[in-house]
Amino acid sequence: MYPSPAAAHIVRPLFPSKVGLSFNSKQHKVKGSQMEVTGTDSDGREFKNAEEMWREQTGDGTKKTQWYRDGVSYWQGVEASVDGVLGGYGQVNDADIKGSEAFLQTLFSELFVDGGLGRHLVALDCGSGIGRVTKNLLIRYFNEVDLLEPVSHFLDAARDSLINENHMASDTHKATNFFCTPLQEFTPDAGHYDVIWVQWCIGHLTDDDFVSFFMRAKIGLKPGGFFVLKENVARNGFVLDNEDRSITRSDLYFKELFSRCGLHLYKSKEQRGMPKELFAVKMYALLTDMPRNISKTRSKTQVNRPGIII
Repeated sequence: MYPSPAAAHIVRPLFPSKVGLSFNSKQHKVKGSQMEVTGTDSDGREFKNAEEMWREQTGDGTKKTQWYRDGVSYWQGVEASVDGVLGGYGQVNDADIKGSEAFLQTLFSELFVDGGLGRHLVALDCGSGIGRVTKNLLIRYFNEVDLLEPVSHFLDAARDSLINENHMASDTHKATNFFCTPLQEFTPDAGHYDVIWVQWCIGHLTDDDFVSFFMRAKIGLKPGGFFVLKENVARNGFVLDNEDRSITRSDLYFKELFSRCGLHLYKSKEQRGMPKELFAVKMYALLTDMPRNISKTRSKTQVNRPGIII
């Protein structure tokens, strides 16, 4: 599975097969920095470290602009369907949603007083694509969901699905805003979101833009709010996809970037039920401040959430 195009804002779900088990980048036993690990690209070329790769790919303004332009261009040629945004692996949708829901429920019970009951909850779906995650998950747990997507025909499909075609839409659980903006250019309103969900899209961002995005996005969280990052994870180092202009980072690579963002890793979990030929997928819950005392009181009342919107 591949991360979605970061290229100029592309938040797309899994991207598969070209990368599966065939890319085994090696990792040097050095000082623990992701900048000092080797990686490969989708053509089998090896890089000494991430710095060498980024210098070659985005080393000046012209190259960086082209990196993002190529990424968006790739997704502009993809059909606005579940199978399209999932790279031909539409069958993983159910497992993906179930894994995300279990993770989100745990975070609600541990991080929100009374599991969030009685609160007006707002989420941002980054790299929303056709609204797959919003429609099948987020809109059932949040009163308002904003969608952020750089590919216009994906966002149009999301709007049609969530508003125009959804005659059973609830006034209390709805998609609110549709932002056709690249991830690296987006700045949320201050203190607006309880959860910012970032799935299968951060791989299109360079390391510097990764850090810059989260630094800006932190301001958009309400007190006690958090990020969920769900992404493909390389076994070691990194893997560069030359076709859609994205990078799959290792777990250690991600953790170094989280540190640079000033974020605290609260909890992580690997997604189960994915085809073996795809990258592993991992979910990370990230906090701006590690809570001193996490409430041990969990709501014993089952939250009455709307059912999945068909």
